[in-house]
Amino acid sequence: MTTVKDDKTEKETIKREFYHLIIDGEKMKGSSGETIKTYNPATGELVAEVAKASKEDAEKAIAAARHSFDHGKWKMYPVGRRAQVLNKIAAIMRSRFNELVELEILDTGKSLHAAQGQVTQAIEDFEFYAGAIVGHRGTVNNVPGQFHNYTEKEPIGVCAQIIPWNYPLMMAAWKVAPAIAVGCSVIVKPASLTPLTAIVLGEICLEAGVPAGVVNVIPGSGSDIGNYLVEHSQVDKVAFTGSTPIGKDIMGKASESLKRVTLELGGKSPSIVFSDADIDAAVDGSLFGIFYNSGQSCEARSRLYVQEDIYDEFMSKFVEKTKRLQLGNPFDKGTHVGAIIDQTQLDTINGYVQSAIKDGAEILAGGHKCSPKGYEKGFWFEPTIITNVNHDMNVVKEEIFGPVVVVMKFKDEKEAIKLANDTTFGLGSAVWSKDGARATRVANQIKAGIVMVNCPFSAFPGTPFGGYKQSGFGRELCIETLDLYSETKSILSYYGSRPLNPLGL
Repeated sequence: MTTVKDDKTEKETIKREFYHLIIDGEKMKGSSGETIKTYNPATGELVAEVAKASKEDAEKAIAAARHSFDHGKWKMYPVGRRAQVLNKIAAIMRSRFNELVELEILDTGKSLHAAQGQVTQAIEDFEFYAGAIVGHRGTVNNVPGQFHNYTEKEPIGVCAQIIPWNYPLMMAAWKVAPAIAVGCSVIVKPASLTPLTAIVLGEICLEAGVPAGVVNVIPGSGSDIGNYLVEHSQVDKVAFTGSTPIGKDIMGKASESLKRVTLELGGKSPSIVFSDADIDAAVDGSLFGIFYNSGQSCEARSRLYVQEDIYDEFMSKFVEKTKRLQLGNPFDKGTHVGAIIDQTQLDTINGYVQSAIKDGAEILAGGHKCSPKGYEKGFWFEPTIITNVNHDMNVVKEEIFGPVVVVMKFKDEKEAIKLANDTTFGLGSAVWSKDGARATRVANQIKAGIVMVNCPFSAFPGTPFGGYKQSGFGRELCIETLDLYSETKSILSYYGSRPLNPLGL
């Protein structure tokens, strides 16, 4: 591990000391007067204070969203007009790109290249759905001669959208863009640890012409505000990204009123490297797969399986490059790995590593908390490689959510598939092989929502993102997402010349 110099890239300093709730088109302080303090994970320094929503504020937000949906004009706009507004949101975001990148880095401690890529995708999400909504339509269906049937796509209503702390702006965009494209009204609850860019996104939506009440943003406690939204009778749908245990809890609570639910949950994604793979490409892709975003990604490829006849060569290169990864100033263009979100998560990561050591595992790289020079008060963990593990160990079975990868050998294709599928999760996976037939065959047998073949990237706007098994259900980031925010209405008409009398009376 090395620490980069404090050579900063040019950036704007536009952050504010205080951020408001956004309810019914207005910026406001919370009714309780309480605030949330957000800290820079890289330095431990205070970034800003944020108004903390109470249940009273959540009630106001729900009422505003309900009124805007039931009596407002947004859902009645022609789709082309809504598309124009989404494109304007994207244009404003692009014009404020530096501010959004800076806020995301300060709020999360992630590296510059990670923040830039995520802000870029958030912008592209709005552009994608501006185009996709124009083609979102019902169907005309075959029915007997004198009947006519067609379907309409109608917005589902008021949607609660609960955003995780690891990708604050990008995950907000994944949810807000398709929902408002369809014509829904939303209440966004960003994570308390990282609320800043979601609040700015709400402000941008208003600036772009989204009517008051359609996009509301209320930072607050997940156990209080999140549960209040999930259980409220006037909320029609919940979209949640986060841990599997919380997802299960949300599903149970939402079932009381039969709310529609989309859950994008945890993962323990496998990456399989076959002996015929391009080893250098597989090494570089595996580095990105686990250490990007400091390993704080639901689809991080945290289980690495390498075919035994190339294991030594692969591991030599993988370990050497892991030790060269640079930690330090997140604004430095040369920084590869940013900070861990907070002390609690840092302790969780360290606990898993220490548990693995106790169980007999071997650490080939990293394995410790660390303090890059100048960032001693932040939360940092070395990029870590663990071997000599088995599937009974917690470090192999459970999601760690940090820069920690476990590596195992396999003999043949059959064993690789068995190992990859030996998990309760099913979000991401990767296959590295020059044999296209093998890669396709293996991809078809992996029980996961996403398979990356000779590729380190898991998604682009337009590609479905979601999981199997306990990684959740529903697909985001794609055209099909529009259906998750829609109801399908079937309209069946009779145009025959003779009146129908089916009972013969």
